[in-house]
Amino acid sequence: MAHFLLDTAWLIPSYPIMGMILSIFWSPGLIRLTGPRPAGYANLIFSLLALIHSLFVLPQAWQLPPQYLNFPWLNVAGLDLTLPLEISAVTIGACVVITGLNALAQVYAVGYLEMDWGWSRFFAMLAMFEAGMCALVLCNSLFFGYMILEILTLGTYLLVGVWYNQPLVVTGARDAFLTKRVGDLFLLMGVLAIYPLAGTWDFNGLAAWAKTANVDPTLATLVGLGLLAGPMGKCAQFPLHLWLDEAMEGPLPSTILRNSVVVATGAWVLVKLQPVLALSPVVVTATIAIGALTAIGGTLISIAQIDIKRSLSYTVSAYMGLIFIAVGTGQTQAALLLILTHALAQALLVMSTGSIVLNNITQDLTQLGGLWTRRPIVGISFLVGLAGLVALPPFGGFWALLQLTDGLWESHPVLVGIVLVVNALAAFAMTREFGLIFAGKPQPMTERSPENIWLITLPMTFVLGIVLHLPLILQSLDLLPSWAVLNKSLALLLIWSTLLGAGLGAVVYVGQSIPKPIELPWKKVQALFAYDLYTPQIYRSSIVFVVDWTSRIVDWFDRFIVDGVVNLVGIVSLFGGETLKYSNTGRGQAYIFTIVVGLTVFVAWITWRLLLP
Repeated sequence: MAHFLLDTAWLIPSYPIMGMILSIFWSPGLIRLTGPRPAGYANLIFSLLALIHSLFVLPQAWQLPPQYLNFPWLNVAGLDLTLPLEISAVTIGACVVITGLNALAQVYAVGYLEMDWGWSRFFAMLAMFEAGMCALVLCNSLFFGYMILEILTLGTYLLVGVWYNQPLVVTGARDAFLTKRVGDLFLLMGVLAIYPLAGTWDFNGLAAWAKTANVDPTLATLVGLGLLAGPMGKCAQFPLHLWLDEAMEGPLPSTILRNSVVVATGAWVLVKLQPVLALSPVVVTATIAIGALTAIGGTLISIAQIDIKRSLSYTVSAYMGLIFIAVGTGQTQAALLLILTHALAQALLVMSTGSIVLNNITQDLTQLGGLWTRRPIVGISFLVGLAGLVALPPFGGFWALLQLTDGLWESHPVLVGIVLVVNALAAFAMTREFGLIFAGKPQPMTERSPENIWLITLPMTFVLGIVLHLPLILQSLDLLPSWAVLNKSLALLLIWSTLLGAGLGAVVYVGQSIPKPIELPWKKVQALFAYDLYTPQIYRSSIVFVVDWTSRIVDWFDRFIVDGVVNLVGIVSLFGGETLKYSNTGRGQAYIFTIVVGLTVFVAWITWRLLLP
């Protein structure tokens, strides 16, 4: 049985696809008879089947080397499009994380969307996300990976815009789709450009080619930048980061997946492409610079936000920036460990804050407070999520950041300083959010705020247990870096940076000695971070302005030049036809007279031209 499940591991994405197909049958007409719930239950059952299949396969895959399957799709004119799949411990482990979080998110959604009637569309989109992400991690081809990423981009648009009767939701879905399309366009250029150079799209083949490739530096830079643009958009890196904030307008259960594993799809592709990106020092420098800028800027912007979702979304961009630093410096193992620890901690943070939003009907941090005595389970969940995110031993985030900084210490000591700063700022930002929600006196919006129903509390506490036990799980699988060979001084620096950020946040926001809200003496600096470094305004005054006026000019040219010429020809033809209409009398002598007059005029004109000196 175990071997059969291993041989059929490539079918894991098919479970959520079947759930999605079943959900489609719950049309408005059928919902009137059965209600919307069966659509959600059908998806949940198939997600559990995918999780069970993945869990049974993981022990088998762990003991075996990676297996590669090939499914021919198209072979024409020398172009061989074969779908290669990789069945390994890493890919199956990723499927376990994806299917597990999606199953928990669906249980969470059953309670969160209890009064919503759009279950069919919402759960179908969750299933499409699950199928797409499982297919992406199993896929061993850049070309097919790009196709799957495009499907996920469409899924983001549909899932964010599931409440299509709300203008802000529609705007958020549109902006998320268009922003991702920018990165996807350049990624497509890179995908098409690398095939003539490497002769393959398989990630293993690309890695083998990159070891001995002799490519023109300019060409390698252009191709690498194109391949880098796609993960930039997926991971919400500056300047393509605004979509993640806009996507927060969608239902919060979808945010659980989006903030934990959906954004990590770009990081997964980035890790796979690391040998190709390393061919160009310019691309490597750009990867590190983009990651560092987003990591520092994201945490600073997060501190200045008063919306729960916005504050969390910018920390996601910040940690994806650390992954960019890891990949740019060749620390792919640290990048994968950081993806895992961030996904679980961020899912727990979103679940806990979502429970607060549902009961208190507000996302404004200034309207919350005093919830520790009323919501202890949510408060503990938030604290554990915070601890799992930052470098606080023995939680997973500590080991991931320690492995990253240990690999950077010899070759990039400046980047170690950046990681320490980002860790301290993230600890401050999360402690600030904890203080504004749970500390202080109850506000009018938090006077009545009991613990949520079990459908929301159970998946949250389940992820709480996973985050708490993650170091033990990683240790049992020999995935933790060896403490004997790690730099103890860096470990102390990481711990001190966490304590500094969290301690300062506790003094300012958990303690009640400093009046709220906090206002910096430098108003312009505070406004700079509160308004996202004025990135939306820069977009409107640059790209949006250029596109708007270019469209206006093209529209004017089309209306008055192109259409004008066509309309002029039409008017002349119409006027000429109307004029000739009155010369058609039906009398032969009139036609002969017209011909004679015309010939006489023509002969006279020719004779006059010939007689001129």
